[in-house]
Amino acid sequence: MRVVTTAQPLDVQPTPLALLLLGREADPKSERGVDCPGDLPAPSDPDLVERARAAKAKLGDKVFVLGHHYQRDEVIEFADVTGDSFKLARDAAARPDAEYIVFCGVHFMAESADILTGDDQQVVLPDLAAGCSMADMATAEQVAECWDVLTEAGVAEQVVPVSYMNSSADIKAFTGKHGGTICTSSNAKRALEWAFGQGDPSTTKVLFLPDQHLGRNTAVRDMGMTLDDCVVYNPHKPNGGLTAEELRAAKMILWRGHCSVHGRFSLDSVNDVRARIPGVNVLVHPECKHEVVAAADYVGSTEYIIKALEAAPAGSKWAIGTELNLVRRLANRFAAEDKEIVFLDKTVCFCSTMNRIDLPHLVWTLESLADGKVVNRIQVDEETERFAKLALERMLALP
Repeated sequence: MRVVTTAQPLDVQPTPLALLLLGREADPKSERGVDCPGDLPAPSDPDLVERARAAKAKLGDKVFVLGHHYQRDEVIEFADVTGDSFKLARDAAARPDAEYIVFCGVHFMAESADILTGDDQQVVLPDLAAGCSMADMATAEQVAECWDVLTEAGVAEQVVPVSYMNSSADIKAFTGKHGGTICTSSNAKRALEWAFGQGDPSTTKVLFLPDQHLGRNTAVRDMGMTLDDCVVYNPHKPNGGLTAEELRAAKMILWRGHCSVHGRFSLDSVNDVRARIPGVNVLVHPECKHEVVAAADYVGSTEYIIKALEAAPAGSKWAIGTELNLVRRLANRFAAEDKEIVFLDKTVCFCSTMNRIDLPHLVWTLESLADGKVVNRIQVDEETERFAKLALERMLALP
């Protein structure tokens, strides 16, 4: 059954820009890389819903649709499974008989699915413009230059790269080549413990890519390091804006990247919601800034957030610091259990690139596949795939 939701219970006011990004207005120039011919009806058009159902039914077991938690409800309705980025990539790998994997997420997620699925499977992204601002903050060229800086400082041999799942295939391949591993927001601590165990713990360093906040929060909050143990490498400054002495003294070299959604939450957001809702529990994602995480009651991955709310007692109050589509869906899901769930900020915080995957694009994709035409296929080249898969396999082997 399709669940119709509204943002009203979350006290969130959409801005004109947010409406544009959500597809309520039109900007043809923003549709990069996608050719959707003809006039596409509004997502709420019943005909569009029926077209999606018909195309998916025609494809049958040939297609497997993955829906990330941050997707709109109109897309989630047609997902065979939902989850975070790595769970979905593993789900795709567990369906070797599916000829087409339609990934309703963003570009790096589809890349990961292509890396982990068989050569005879084709991964499709309904809108090639659905990227990730965080992943784009670390390019292969920038990271290679960073490694040169570390080499010149005499510390490269002591550095183990750890890259967040939210990174491009190129960055995952760099990580694999240099003896590092991938992590998710739920296993970042285990990944860092593994990395520091690869050499002398007193001298080993970690280059954490590309989200500085997850790296800092894990090191300081979960592993007992101090903020002074962390330095931030800025790829837009000479030598990353750091001296050789600073690199030698650091234990965590954090890439200057962040999530545009989680990075907007502030300490003021936390203080404001506590003032408005006495007794509220503040639950945030570890991609939030350190001061936000320090002020929160609970911190965890997307899956952790969902499980925490499932286990929460009736009548409890929660302010959630993560993407609005998920928060809104959870607020509606648990309303019947008298759980009050609000968005941590008062302004819209959709993931704009994730929201590029809408029902019109999904219909176009499914109908094209049903007609035998593969559109928007995501393919990782063989060498990149080999080293990226090596880094992913190291993560899968973590205790």
